[in-house]
Parts: sequence; C-alpha cells; structure tokens
Amino acid sequence: MKILEDALAIEDAGCFMLEFEAVPAKIAALISKQLEIPTIGIGAGNGTDGQILLSYDLLGVFTDFKPKFTKRYTNLTEVAVAGLKAYVEDVKTGRFPDEDHSYGVDDKEYEKFQRLLDQRKHA
Repeated sequence: MKILEDALAIEDAGCFMLEFEAVPAKIAALISKQLEIPTIGIGAGNGTDGQILLSYDLLGVFTDFKPKFTKRYTNLTEVAVAGLKAYVEDVKTGRFPDEDHSYGVDDKEYEKFQRLLDQRKHA
C-alpha cells in the first residue's frame, strides 16, 4: 500500500513517469492500472507500460552477480575475455601493432627528422 500511496502522491505532484524496480509483478501491474502516468519496470513483471534492462545485464558482462529479473541474451564476458587474451598475445609476440595498424611517414620527412635529431645530439 505504501508503494501505491507514494506512486499516487508523486503523480499528483507532477511526476511524468514512474519506474518500478524489483516490485512483485502482480503488485506492479495493479498499481500501474491505478496511475495515469506510464510505468516502466525493471524486475517488476510485464504489467507495466514499458521495460528496461541494463545492457551489462542483457549482454552478460557480469558473471558473479545476476539479479533475478535479468535475462541474459548472450555471454559477452566470454567474448570480451577471449578478445583481451588475443590482444595480449599479439602484443607480446609483436604481431600487433603491425604496419596496417600504424601510421606511416614519408621517407623524406623521416630523413629530415633523423637529421634534426642528430643536430640536437651535437648541440
């Protein structure tokens, strides 16, 4: 009842939208029907007017904690860790960065730079 009373009070105060997080689905649905403003649910069932889900939860970025209302559509952690391991291996072996992933310089400009360095050494 406290949630309903608070929801009605903030609606009367001019609130334009309300989010229900971890509210039992049946309760969130009943309260949503009592309100004129739209409701958004995160862990509040499908009886609200809209849904949100954090992309980190949706993509499976975290492995240690999974809220009850989170549905993982993929396991991005496995993909990310594999990518990071491949990057480390390429850097350690010298495969990255290669010429395709580095900026070049005109030979004349490079030679000019080398001369300037030599002048600096002897100054």
